[in-house]
Amino acid sequence: MVDIIPMDRELQSYLRDESRSSGTADSISFPRDEGEIVAVLRHLRAVGGDAPAAVTVQGARTGLAAGAVPAGGHVMNLSRMNRYLGLRIDDDGTYCLRVQPGVVLSELRRHLENKTLPSQGWAPEDHAALERMYAGPERFFPTDPTETSACLGGMAACNASGARSFRYGPIRAHVRGLRVVLADGDTVSLRRGEVVAQGRRLRLTTESGRTYDLALPTYDMPHAKNASGYFIDDDMDAIDLFIGSDGTLGIISELELALSEVPAVTWGVSCFFGTEADACAATVAIRSDIAHVVAIEYFDAGALDILRHQRTAGTAFSTLPMLNDAWSCCVYVELACDGRDQALADLAHLGELLVAHGGSIDDTWVARTDTDRETLRFFRHAVPESVNMLIDERRRTDPAITKLGSDMSVPDDRLLDVMDLYRTTLAEAGLQSAAWGHIGDNHLHVNVLPRSMEEYEAGKRLFARWAVEVVRMGGAVSAEHGVGKLKRDFLTTMYGEAHIREMAALKRQLDPYCQLGQGNLFDVRLAKEGDRA
Repeated sequence: MVDIIPMDRELQSYLRDESRSSGTADSISFPRDEGEIVAVLRHLRAVGGDAPAAVTVQGARTGLAAGAVPAGGHVMNLSRMNRYLGLRIDDDGTYCLRVQPGVVLSELRRHLENKTLPSQGWAPEDHAALERMYAGPERFFPTDPTETSACLGGMAACNASGARSFRYGPIRAHVRGLRVVLADGDTVSLRRGEVVAQGRRLRLTTESGRTYDLALPTYDMPHAKNASGYFIDDDMDAIDLFIGSDGTLGIISELELALSEVPAVTWGVSCFFGTEADACAATVAIRSDIAHVVAIEYFDAGALDILRHQRTAGTAFSTLPMLNDAWSCCVYVELACDGRDQALADLAHLGELLVAHGGSIDDTWVARTDTDRETLRFFRHAVPESVNMLIDERRRTDPAITKLGSDMSVPDDRLLDVMDLYRTTLAEAGLQSAAWGHIGDNHLHVNVLPRSMEEYEAGKRLFARWAVEVVRMGGAVSAEHGVGKLKRDFLTTMYGEAHIREMAALKRQLDPYCQLGQGNLFDVRLAKEGDRA
C-alpha cells in the first residue's frame, strides 16, 4: 500500500495553493495509480469508522479558489499519477487520449507537438492509433488556462477554460471518459453518452455492482460561462456531474481527452483603444462578425499601467514591447483559419471594425509567426504575474495584504452593464484595480489591489455586492476557477440556500460521511446535517 505520511514541516507547501490560502492536515499520500487511491480511502475508512478522516485531493496546486487547501484530515496528492495510458479513435474519427490526472498540461502540449507521447505498455491497437495520428495533421488539446503547469485532473475538477474558451469552451467539452473513485473506494467508469439522467434522476452503477439513484438539484444554470457548483441539467450526462465538482463527489483517477486538429494558420492581433467604451463596442462587433476567432482577451488601463511600471522596474519584463501612453486598453484577438487567404480576409475585416470603433490599424500588433505569438502570449501572462509582484511589494509592509480577484461572468447582452458596475463601484470605493481576461465571454478578472487591510476589507465587501448584481443580470459568480472554499458564500448568493441544500444532499448520497473536499462549495456542517442545518 502507498505510504500515508504524517504531515511535517518539510511538507508544509502542500497546505497551500495559488490562492495563497493555507490550511491544516494530519497526513498526506502520493498514490501512483487507482489501486493506491482505493487503498488509502479504505484504510482511512477502516481506521476512522463512523468518523473517517476528511480527504482533500490535490494536483499541481495551481488553483485560485483554495479547492486544494486542506481543512484538516488527509491530503491526497495525485501529481505522481502522470502516466499516459492509451489512445483510441472514436466513431466520429476523434483521437481520444487516456491519461492519469497528474499529467501536466504543458507536458501534454510538448509531447503532442513533438510527437513523443510516452506509449510504453500500450496495447497494440493503441500503438496503431498513435501511428495513424502521427501520420496525419498535428493534434492539440485546446483548453488553455493561464497556468500551463496545471494538472489535467485539477482542470477537470474546476472545469477550467482559459483564453480559447471563446471557440472551444471549457475542458468539459473535451472529456470523453472518466474513471472516478468514490469515498468508500468503489469505482465508476463513464464514457460520454452511455450514462445519462432521466430528467433530474440519474442512475449510477459502480463497478462492484452497487446502484445509486441520484436526485439531482432542481436549479437552472445561467446562460453564461459557468463553473459555479455542480453542473445540473435535464437528461444530463453522468460525466458532467463530476467535472467541476471541486473534488467533493469522487476522485478522478483517469481521463479520456478528445484531441483537436491544429488550425493551419493561427494569428494573434493586439488592438489598442483610447477608451474602454470603444474597446467594448469593438468586442461586440468582433465576436459577431469575424468568423474564425478563437479568443478575445482584454487588458484595461490599470493592467497596462502596471505593465509599463514593471517593464522599467526590473529585468523580468524588460523584453515586453513598448506601450504607447495614449493607449488606455487592449483587446487581443486570436484567429485560427484553414489557410492564409482566410486569415488575410479575417484580418482585413478586423481592421475595418477597429477603425469603425475608434481603433487604429497603425496602433495594432499582428503576430503571424510562432516567435511573434510567443511575445504576445508573454505579454498576456505578464499581467497577472506583474500584479502578484506588486502585491508582494506591499506585503513587505503589511503581510496580511493580498489581492482580490473576481471570476464572474454575465450573458452577452449584459457586457456593458457589468463593465459600468465595475467602474462605478470601484470609483466610489476609491480602490486601485487592474482588470483582464476573457471579454469575448463577458468574463473579466477584476483584481482589487489593496494598499491596507482597510482597503482589503472594502474590496471583499465590493465583491459581495458584485456577486448580487451579477446574479441579477443572469450571470455566474465563478466562470472558470471553480468555487473551492473562497467563493462558497457567493454560491449561496447565486443559487439560494434551498438549492445549496440540494447540492449537499446529492453529495451525501455518494459520500455519506462527507469526507471528500470538505469546505469546498458549502460549509461542511451543511453537508453533514442536510435539511436539519
